[in-house]
Amino acid sequence: MSATHEVFNQAPPLTGFTTADDPALLEALRREGGGWGEAEVRALGARAGSEQVQEWARTAEANPPVLRTHDRYGHRIDEVEFHPSWHELMTAAVESGQHAAPWAEARPGAHLVRAAKFYVWAQAEPGHGCPVSMTYAAVPALRAQPELAAVYEPLLASRTYDYGLRPPLGKQGLIAGMSMTEKQGGSDVRANTTTAVPAGDGSYTITGHKWFTSAPMSDVFLVLAQTAEGLTCFLMPRVLPDGTRNAMRLQRLKDKLGNRSNASAEIEYEQAVAWPVGEPGRGVRTIVEMVNMTRLDCVLGSAAGMRAGLRQAVHHAAHRRAFGAELIDQPLMRNVLADLAVESEAATLLAMRLAAAIDRSMAGDTGEAALRRLALAAGKYWVCKRGSTHAAEALECLGGNGYVEESGMPRLYREAPLLSIWEGSGNVAALDVLRALQKEPAGLDAWFAEVDAAAGADARLDAAAARVRTLLAELSDPARAQLLARRLAEQLTLVLQGSLLVRHGDPAVADAFCASRLGADWGNAFGTLPAGADLGSILDRASAKEA
Repeated sequence: MSATHEVFNQAPPLTGFTTADDPALLEALRREGGGWGEAEVRALGARAGSEQVQEWARTAEANPPVLRTHDRYGHRIDEVEFHPSWHELMTAAVESGQHAAPWAEARPGAHLVRAAKFYVWAQAEPGHGCPVSMTYAAVPALRAQPELAAVYEPLLASRTYDYGLRPPLGKQGLIAGMSMTEKQGGSDVRANTTTAVPAGDGSYTITGHKWFTSAPMSDVFLVLAQTAEGLTCFLMPRVLPDGTRNAMRLQRLKDKLGNRSNASAEIEYEQAVAWPVGEPGRGVRTIVEMVNMTRLDCVLGSAAGMRAGLRQAVHHAAHRRAFGAELIDQPLMRNVLADLAVESEAATLLAMRLAAAIDRSMAGDTGEAALRRLALAAGKYWVCKRGSTHAAEALECLGGNGYVEESGMPRLYREAPLLSIWEGSGNVAALDVLRALQKEPAGLDAWFAEVDAAAGADARLDAAAARVRTLLAELSDPARAQLLARRLAEQLTLVLQGSLLVRHGDPAVADAFCASRLGADWGNAFGTLPAGADLGSILDRASAKEA
């Protein structure tokens, strides 16, 4: 081979690592009551970074699902065909309990441990996290109908991935999807026109069109439809108890920007059979718990994406030379990488704190329930929105190499906006912050109690908390409140992140965060941390091999 083809000054492949090599994650796991699950989280993280799983991730996205509406004889089948790698990823996720195992475990910290697993595994391939997340979130909504929950919950929580078109109660494990959005309503689900009519035997027949149905290959779905009493939630199986296929007609799969390994579909219901969940006419109230749980996974997914992007950027910079030195030793690149690390760690701490709040609220802690309601809406807005900016900067650290599909960075970049859009895009999440303040004022008390736990530890944090009080005073005018909703969600999240970092984070990371995000000693792009930031300590932590 010609000497011109000698490869040099290129980073080696990044495989054989562990996504659990993350001090912020493991410290939070121990601190918040999930230390008992650390060994499982570490094992899953090592598997996520393995060459085999990385190849599953690549091939699952490179071979998107295909819709098969009819078989060769013309019979309607409405099936989605996946690459075998998808099923390998799903099997691993379900066997590790990321889907719904916490609902079957009474152990304190079960939701926290599950969140840590979701975080380390999502760094391998995020698309299959969609049905995993919805299965997790479906259980609390289904409990609004105890007789259905008694039958379906054990199968949803089963650690067996049992793919295929069969009656759900005859399977060893189930995956759940959700079908709410219609083209004329979007996030305004009360505008839905799909109708449900009583069949006389306790079931309903549903007719209508859904514009976005996540994971249409799932076994059961939570569906919203209009009844005489108003918008109601229903449980709809893909296969009926007698083995016939329910009248769910898959019209087409969405050709999406990212999340390409996962299927999303437009569906027509032609008198499809379903059973009511919760009170008739209270469908939004029934399904809101599912929405809140999936919002947690949006935050976790964004934090996972940040960590994955940071890892790739640091790896590349550590093995690439420019202008006579490794990139990672160049002052400006060090600033960029450290800034990305600060953003990543702040997102991870918040995500784990929110997961811990779920455990405590499930145990009856009303203060934690109130904090979770407010902080989750605000955190979903800000962390998920930051995910896209973080992914773009991490990709840029690799230069042209990062723009090439083989690097994996384009997949990360395309995935990031989804988490900001799913379960309520920016405005929806920001307005939900206002709604939470109005309906559950105890959430603000809980937020201040959490933030004030760090009072006096950092003057910049104290000043930022005071600015939030000033901002809250401007919300008395409803019209003005809407104009300020995004700013409020942003500040609530930043100050909470600052408090968590000051109390529990690495001192160098906490100082850089407070100086930049709270103290305004920052530019408008990553890589503009102040000159006094301890970049070395931050980068050492970002490159940790043990925690």
